[in-house]
Amino acid sequence: MSDHKVFCAKLKQELPDSRNRLRQRVGKKIYDNVSQQAWGQWMEHCKMLLNEYRLNPARKQDQEVIVKQMEQFFFGEGATRPAEYVPPAH
Repeated sequence: MSDHKVFCAKLKQELPDSRNRLRQRVGKKIYDNVSQQAWGQWMEHCKMLLNEYRLNPARKQDQEVIVKQMEQFFFGEGATRPAEYVPPAH
């Protein structure tokens, strides 16, 4: 288990790293600047995006959408949900 910590760009505090192993150019930036906790938040948000927009991670064009959304989520203005999104009832 790694003791690597980062100052999380999303949560604005020092936390354990995201442990991601993405190969895209954004992968290193996320490893160096995103915490495990924020990565978990992204994974939940990403699942919603995949379902709402019917994205297929195997398709190059959908991968580009996902990476753009990821950069916005961590380093941009934040992420917004699709207008049609209805949270699941618990």
